[in-house]
Amino acid sequence: MNMSSQRGTVWWQALTGGADALAGYAPSLRVADAALGNEHARYIAIVPDPHNPFPRARNGETGLIEGWSLARAVREAVEADREREIRRPIVAVVDTPSQAYGRNEEAYGIHQALAAAADAYATARLHGHPVIALLVGKAMSGAFLAHGYQANRLIALDDAQVMVHAMGRDAAARITLRSVDELDALAADIPPMAYDIHSYAALGLLWKLLPVANPGEPGADAIASVTDALREAVADIRNDASRGLESRLRGPLRAASAEVRTRLRAQWR
Repeated sequence: MNMSSQRGTVWWQALTGGADALAGYAPSLRVADAALGNEHARYIAIVPDPHNPFPRARNGETGLIEGWSLARAVREAVEADREREIRRPIVAVVDTPSQAYGRNEEAYGIHQALAAAADAYATARLHGHPVIALLVGKAMSGAFLAHGYQANRLIALDDAQVMVHAMGRDAAARITLRSVDELDALAADIPPMAYDIHSYAALGLLWKLLPVANPGEPGADAIASVTDALREAVADIRNDASRGLESRLRGPLRAASAEVRTRLRAQWR
């Protein structure tokens, strides 16, 4: 049974105004340069492809093709803007259930493909591109690390279908020798074990949790609200002297983490 989510496709199309995808990429990757306020941004989404030559990557998973293609899409923008004073924003539209698990993926080096994608996003951020991850569906495991986690700012839709975790529920249950119900019971008291976006927000990593009407089929108001949030994120990034991920430690929920890092630096020195 095909359990593919179309949210990545829907939001990519909505935010790009129905722009044509750039040619030369695999069907599982949508890339377009489209308006964001008074400038253009590069929008990138991984989408389901039922004809993907790798069966494990047919429902929107991030596999070998997707990892290398992400790296190419991001690095092409970096290279094109190298001589420009103001570099285009890059928006990662995230709805991917996991990395692609399979023997072929392991044999052909999925770790290298996903590392290349993560490195490309980090390179763009360090070269002055405002990089924003917009979580519209699932952001799971290595897929999220490769596509979105290196962003300057993380924005998530406030919706039950938006989830972040290191692995899916069934896999986590097998690894921990617990039932899914037992894991959910633990998650009620331990936010890092939970899947819902509110628990993830409680960890202090999101820049904004954005409520929108009907996120599966967004209307004009929802699209406008998300577009405004993206523009605000771009402005916030450009007003920030740091190109690192330090902003994730500035919120009140990360005070303890910031203190631990300060003490570790002092001891190291």
